[in-house]
Amino acid sequence: MGFSKDNLKGLLLALLSSGFIGASFIIKKKGLRRAAAASGVRAGYGGYSYLLEPLWWLGLITMVVGEVANFIAYAFAPAVLVTPLGALSIIISAVLAHFILKERLHWLGVLGCVMCISGSVIIVIHAPQEHPITNVLEIWSMATQPAFMLYVGSVIVLVFILIFHFVPRCGQTNVLVFTGICSLMGSLSALDTFNTAVVSPIYYVMFTTLAIIASVIMFKDWDDQSGGAIISEICGFIVVLSGTILLHSTKEFERSSSFRVNAGSYMSVSPSLSARLCSGNGDSLKHGENEESFSEEISLRRQELY
Repeated sequence: MGFSKDNLKGLLLALLSSGFIGASFIIKKKGLRRAAAASGVRAGYGGYSYLLEPLWWLGLITMVVGEVANFIAYAFAPAVLVTPLGALSIIISAVLAHFILKERLHWLGVLGCVMCISGSVIIVIHAPQEHPITNVLEIWSMATQPAFMLYVGSVIVLVFILIFHFVPRCGQTNVLVFTGICSLMGSLSALDTFNTAVVSPIYYVMFTTLAIIASVIMFKDWDDQSGGAIISEICGFIVVLSGTILLHSTKEFERSSSFRVNAGSYMSVSPSLSARLCSGNGDSLKHGENEESFSEEISLRRQELY
């Protein structure tokens, strides 16, 4: 089956969306840094000066444009094609951070980027055609078909089981509980309990998988495809997910390693500074400056993680 014009439009809109969203993270982060440098208080510690920073607002507008483009993409191409391409925004963000923010991209991160791109290419090549919908009644007919109603009922039952059975027992210790609810119903509860670096890849995997399953059931995206094409799409999807998880894991590893190095340096310097302070040789100012620098490093790491 050839690549239709509608699929091409959806692909271009999805790529445009990833570009805007990926760039928005960099622009907003530069805005946050500029606001923190001007006011001395970071957003993660109660500062609101970023609301007066034009660069932060530019990043927010860029993200909104990207999300709108992503929304429109679903009108032209199936979710099987559009949803996995959202991983490309992570690649764009990582690459731009490497060159603009001078955040080193580990070789495993490069491997994750290559995997995401390779998986996306496989999905694009084997993507199914979008079935044309002419009226609202057709959508209603699809939404009320037995298979999709069974899926919706299963989702509702599963959400209630997660909320009333698993949340009280292991909601605070198992990230899959709240993330499962997030993926099924769009909630954001998991971010209050677990680190963003842990939640993001898991949420992406679960949300993307469930979105594709729902689309396949409701719009029957795979009905006209061969078994080989479906298997190729699934393999491409798995490669994209693996690359996404690898990218997030690499970022978390680099942050933790950098923080430990800075903490170790501070601990090795601290005793000598304390000795000079006790001897009264006038180095107390240097000690205070080192403490302030270390506190600033802690603040930056906490802001990046949360």
